[in-house]
Amino acid sequence: MRVYLALIVFLIASHGRAQNKDVLRMSLEDCINYALGNNEQLEIAELEKDISDAVVGETRAQGLPQVDINTTLNHNYEVQKSLIDLSNFDPSVPEGTEGEIAFGQAYDGNLALGIRQLLFDGSYFVGLQAAKTFRELSSKEQIKTQIDVIEAVSKAYYNVLINSERLLLLDQNYDRLDTLLFETSEMVKNGFAEQIDEDRIRVNFNNVRVERDRTRKLNEISIKLLKFQMGMDIYQPVLLTDDLADVELQVPVVNQSSFDYNNRIEYSQVITNQNLARLDMKNNKSQYLPTLYANLNYGYNTATAESSNFLAGDRWLNYGTIGVTLSVPVFDGLRKSYKVQQNRKQIDQLEFQKSYLAKSIDIEVEQSKITLESNMESLEVSRQNMALAENIFNITKIKFQEGVGSNLEVIEADTSLKEAQTNYYNALYDAIIAKIDLDKALGRLNNQDQ
Repeated sequence: MRVYLALIVFLIASHGRAQNKDVLRMSLEDCINYALGNNEQLEIAELEKDISDAVVGETRAQGLPQVDINTTLNHNYEVQKSLIDLSNFDPSVPEGTEGEIAFGQAYDGNLALGIRQLLFDGSYFVGLQAAKTFRELSSKEQIKTQIDVIEAVSKAYYNVLINSERLLLLDQNYDRLDTLLFETSEMVKNGFAEQIDEDRIRVNFNNVRVERDRTRKLNEISIKLLKFQMGMDIYQPVLLTDDLADVELQVPVVNQSSFDYNNRIEYSQVITNQNLARLDMKNNKSQYLPTLYANLNYGYNTATAESSNFLAGDRWLNYGTIGVTLSVPVFDGLRKSYKVQQNRKQIDQLEFQKSYLAKSIDIEVEQSKITLESNMESLEVSRQNMALAENIFNITKIKFQEGVGSNLEVIEADTSLKEAQTNYYNALYDAIIAKIDLDKALGRLNNQDQ
């Protein structure tokens, strides 16, 4: 029983600590900066960049001296023998008489130091350039991940703001209908309205209550989604400080003729891939050239019939060699020629891909611009409709309370007002998302000041 009691106390205390976390006040810029330092996808991209740095080091190491120390200790339990003509050693023995002779010992050993230094290899120098270009490609992939994170955090941030405004409106609608329901109930008691009038308002009141509860839960989910995109603990309390009224939704002037496609990281990645393909072709061509290595070897060896003599210093004999190794490729069945042909086709493919991507960017920018313009027009119409619907509701309510209007008119006006409010915030969200999409199409999301 004490164990269960202690567990309950621990859980309550843990919950209390979670509730007592400091509330973080965060603007959109704060959320983006937090995400750039904590998002798991960015951590993965950063590690990939570190891997590419290590690849550069690995390639560079191939041109440094390669040093090896090798040692061998053998027990020749069956010494290899050879057949020889014994007449070569003893003239008295008839010619052609063969005999077995062992040239080795039962035990032998070897200790050697070898140094190998690359003097010339065309593919090595090309490999260094390719490794650096690969590192550049990894850096651009990291930038692309940053852009995706900024986009996701921005959309999630504004989604929270929109849902919060919707919830605020639903609270106002709830309070308005609650007051209207109370007033109608009093009118029914005093004989100025019928029970059906109260029941109709109660139906709308119950619907708003259910919708408010659902929106509150959706808002909680949207906040957790924002924290997830940021790489933050989803139970960390946050308070978003930006105001929807401060969002700038002007359509920027886009001069398509002077647009720099390199602002789009995808276009820059294709160019880097082109450079890699050209370096790969250069590497394959360089393999027609000879390779030259310098070699230095120095060591000791020994052989003995008794294992106890292995450590005898006077039995270890030193030796050494120094020289160069030149390897000249002659014919490989046209393997390198076919690889070069593949490289040429890959470069052509990437050139078409770059041209296709440029056209796709043009279309994307134009579509995003038109979508933003259309959404802003819808937003303005929705704003006017919401103001009109609110005015109609207020007038209809006054007429009903004064006995010159019907209850159905109030219900219809309330329904129209809620629909107008929903349409407005849907249009506002669509306009904000369209602005983010246009900024991404123009290559501006990698710059937080845009």
